[in-house]
Amino acid sequence: MTVQQPCVLLVEDEGAQREVLTYNLESEGFRVVAAETGDEAMLLVAEEAPDLMVLDWMLPNVSGIEICRRVKADPDTRHIPIIMLSARSDEGDRVRGLETGADDYVVKPYSVVELMARVRTQLRRTRPTTMGERLSFEDILLDSGEHRVFRGGQALHLGPTEFRLLSTLMERPGRVWTREQLLDRVWGRDIYVDSRTIDVHVGRLRKALMANGGNNPVRTVRGTGYALG
Repeated sequence: MTVQQPCVLLVEDEGAQREVLTYNLESEGFRVVAAETGDEAMLLVAEEAPDLMVLDWMLPNVSGIEICRRVKADPDTRHIPIIMLSARSDEGDRVRGLETGADDYVVKPYSVVELMARVRTQLRRTRPTTMGERLSFEDILLDSGEHRVFRGGQALHLGPTEFRLLSTLMERPGRVWTREQLLDRVWGRDIYVDSRTIDVHVGRLRKALMANGGNNPVRTVRGTGYALG
């Protein structure tokens, strides 16, 4: 079982552009869900919990600017990075897009290669382990590229599920993850696993992290889930 790939929500009403971007995003290894309208986009934000949005400014009915405003105003979705696509090249339009909450602003016509680079940059910030990055927390080092974990300089032996669990926790230390969120991230949305299973694997992760001594870095948040630190 492999870690769930980052999900990109592509919101673009032009069919040809949507097809080109979907092809290139999937070629980069991302899972793509696409919407043609703002209303459809908001439904997919709730259903798919995407890791990133590529959002066109000019959409029928509800504009991309309004979608951006709604996503960034909601505490449950404001962490989702948004790359705004627009034919508006004036400085004032760029400023308006960024002030509304967009994390990046790309003017049409654009280079697909450059856009893919911008997508990777945003995901490196929000989901670094899926991009082969190294993560550290206190004396714990996780090398996602080489699939190895060290604590205090000593190599630890983690099973694949425990590795994915630690990767998720280390992406955002201090964040409280619910069991449902961890199940979605570690096992994937299409696989049914009893929520109590997460407790078993957290126990195994703690045991592995404390094998050579040291404190327990995984905190239980009663009635909610788990957090690192």
